[in-house]
Amino acid sequence: MKRVCPTIEEGVCYTVEAALEMAIQMEEEGFRSYLYAVRLVKDRAAKMILMDAAKDELRHKQELELALLNGVEAGGEGLAREVPTMNLDYHLEQVEIDEHADAREALAYSIHLEKNAIEFYRCLVNGCEGAPMAPVFQTLLADESKHLSELENLYERHFMTEN
Repeated sequence: MKRVCPTIEEGVCYTVEAALEMAIQMEEEGFRSYLYAVRLVKDRAAKMILMDAAKDELRHKQELELALLNGVEAGGEGLAREVPTMNLDYHLEQVEIDEHADAREALAYSIHLEKNAIEFYRCLVNGCEGAPMAPVFQTLLADESKHLSELENLYERHFMTEN
């Protein structure tokens, strides 16, 4: 079984700086996954979905880098809450994307990548429960859950039929 937090030792609370470095690396890997997929797929709609998701990863990475550069104030983000999602990742098969992927497959691919990011940030939050920097990690988790929710809503609008 795949570990949920392969780069994070479970139950360990990292410093804000160390966690931001890991988060920057995770966002870079997410961007690279999207970039690979954008270059691979032929379908125009799928390509647009993947490009938008890649841009989100770049924005998030830049925000993290700025936080690392400027410092973050632990405890200042207490209002950030994780957004409930539909958990479509449980219903959508996780497969490698290929050149023939359509918009539906591109969204499913993106949903799984965002779910992995959520699990990464959830591990950081759980490891630092009660620590002063926990709200910083909670904010990052909330941001990723918003991304996932937006992707799931798009999937629902275009590919799920009402009974």
